[in-house]
Amino acid sequence: MKPRALAMLPLLLAPGTALAQDSVSALRQEISQAQAHLQALTARLDALERQQGHASPDTPAATGAQATTPPAPAPAAPASARTAVAAASILPPRDSVADPSTAASRPDSAASPTDPELKGFFAIPGTQTRIRLGGYAKLDAIADNHAAGDNEQFIPSSIPVGGPHRDVAHFGMHAKQTRFSFEARRPTTHGALRFYLENDFFGSSDGYQFRLRHAYGQLGNTYAGYGYATFMDADSLPDTLDFAGPGAAGYLLVAGIHHSFALGKGNTLTLAAEDPDSQLAAAGDADISTERLPDISLVARMEREWGHLQLGAVARSLGYDGDGRADRTFGGGLQLSGSYTVAERDLLLFGLIGGKGIARYTADLTGSGLDAAIDADGRLRALPLHGGFFGYTHYWSDMWRSNLVYGRLYLGDAGALAGDAFRRSQYAALNLIWSPAPSWTMGMEVLYGQQRLQDGRSADTLRVQGSLQYSFIK
Repeated sequence: MKPRALAMLPLLLAPGTALAQDSVSALRQEISQAQAHLQALTARLDALERQQGHASPDTPAATGAQATTPPAPAPAAPASARTAVAAASILPPRDSVADPSTAASRPDSAASPTDPELKGFFAIPGTQTRIRLGGYAKLDAIADNHAAGDNEQFIPSSIPVGGPHRDVAHFGMHAKQTRFSFEARRPTTHGALRFYLENDFFGSSDGYQFRLRHAYGQLGNTYAGYGYATFMDADSLPDTLDFAGPGAAGYLLVAGIHHSFALGKGNTLTLAAEDPDSQLAAAGDADISTERLPDISLVARMEREWGHLQLGAVARSLGYDGDGRADRTFGGGLQLSGSYTVAERDLLLFGLIGGKGIARYTADLTGSGLDAAIDADGRLRALPLHGGFFGYTHYWSDMWRSNLVYGRLYLGDAGALAGDAFRRSQYAALNLIWSPAPSWTMGMEVLYGQQRLQDGRSADTLRVQGSLQYSFIK
């Protein structure tokens, strides 16, 4: 019998003492009843101690006959919310201004290399769900020596070639990259459940219209919703003040579903089906794109402490229907991308892309209508494309870092494009970024871009951009 039970014994035996004149058998019966009652109380106390001392907020509550007492309300989340709701990141930690990695879906809903501790989560009392409100406020001041086409993002394919206002310089300021996010995580019997919602204000060119960036759920390794295309690699995107980044990088927001298969030792294989969209050039007024099959992606990924490698493949069915004419063709491509740690903290990022009919999947040409073109005979021709980029991050100190980025993208005409259509672009960036506190970042960046058309004409622009950013959770 435990000391607590012994201490309580005199009180419980008091009635038996008062009845000392009774028979010995009656006294023994009362003592036996008291001992049984004390043993039951001790068992309950032991059970409560085990629950309070060993059960974490993420341990599912007992059910059925074992649920002798209701679980206590879940305490506030600790600094790290990885327990039972996310795996630790294998990748080396890194900094990023735009931080595309945090929103990316990854196997087991693992933490991203830009957010390895999952800071800022707090528990909903009485549940196993943790939530976080995130995002940042960012102001960009931009000066161009020539017209850049897009005054808010640096997209070389939008640089005007010729025209009456080509040589007009421009200065402007905007805060459209300001971002809000909501994230919820909880453990389940089928793996970690994650819900992610994010927006910015790039919804219009002349105002601050709300734009949805991500809205998806992930249970275990199964993802469904709207967000990054499986083909793209968010962890390979360089750290730039400019929001667009190199034009040859794979980049697309799309609705879809995918599932990842764990192959062990940081290796995964992901299969996806996503919303198709045949973006066509040289289409007449009566021509419309037609979609019969989803875009299918297959991505193999290897993660190690030194970085990662990712090989992605996408297959597409492209088609159109017009006035007395119609045609279909297939497109597809490959992307090899990754990251590699140099010295202690420096990081090399890269990506190589090539294929036909995949302009939609590149940062420079998404939405440009250059997946395929309709030739003079009404045949649909998938346009060949290839390119690549690299980025190098150097840390001068804990508070100072710089990034050097360069990329090129080429598009063939397949005998179906006009002379004023896109042919080639270049993107270069060099910056100096200062982060005196985790939630405060400012920097300066010099960017150079060039666009060349199919007929050989070209134009370039030099941009200087300064940014100040306040992060909500860092």
